[in-house]
Amino acid sequence: MSTIDERRERASAGVALNHDPDGWYGDFARPRVYLQPIAAPSVLGLFGFAGATFIVAANMAGWYGNAATPGYLWPFALTFGGIAQFLAGMWAYKARDAVATAMHGMWGAFWMGYGLLQVLLSTHVLHTGGTLDHALGFWFIALAAMTFSGTLGALLEGNGGVTAVLGTLAAGSAVAAIAFLTSPNVGTEHWAGWIFVISAALAWYTATAMMLKSAAGRVVLPLFKKDMEANKPGGMPSRAIQLEWGEPGVKQGQ
Repeated sequence: MSTIDERRERASAGVALNHDPDGWYGDFARPRVYLQPIAAPSVLGLFGFAGATFIVAANMAGWYGNAATPGYLWPFALTFGGIAQFLAGMWAYKARDAVATAMHGMWGAFWMGYGLLQVLLSTHVLHTGGTLDHALGFWFIALAAMTFSGTLGALLEGNGGVTAVLGTLAAGSAVAAIAFLTSPNVGTEHWAGWIFVISAALAWYTATAMMLKSAAGRVVLPLFKKDMEANKPGGMPSRAIQLEWGEPGVKQGQ
């Protein structure tokens, strides 16, 4: 009986597969290819993350805010950072991008939870204080650990832009965990806010570079990927269709 390995060996050797007029190739039916191209999900995910992170990080850094701030934070955090980014994570499944699926899905879920938390604070169902700060500290311990894992994944993929976003995000989460667990610790919280602002700026740049590449059909801003062609303005580092064994017509990655 034919196997995938046999088909690969025969194809690489230039041996045609035996088939009959009824559409059968040996023991396999003739494949049908359905192309379902989608835009790179990380463009939406990174923009959503950049916007929500900047708004919240600016508050953490002490740039603005008062007792009424939670009522103004939650709509943006919940929709822009939560729903939009979570959807990007789900669409990243179709792009077979494990790092984007994990990071956008995880942080999208966090932002939805954070938005709901701000609703509870603004409606005085919950109150600020030591219990809340310590709980947030443990939130950020989990976020720091999982984001660090994503940083390693992006590094192995050779994606410098995403590695920088996730690396600073993991560092900011770790500093935020320390700040909340040792609350009141305003100075450390301000440092966390500044690091998050840097991560948001890097996410904005990376999403912009990806979007402009898609719009122009060629590199406009360096993407900082291992493929040097992706870092040359005017370069075309990818093609519209990539044929992979067993999954013809399916493009992997973004």
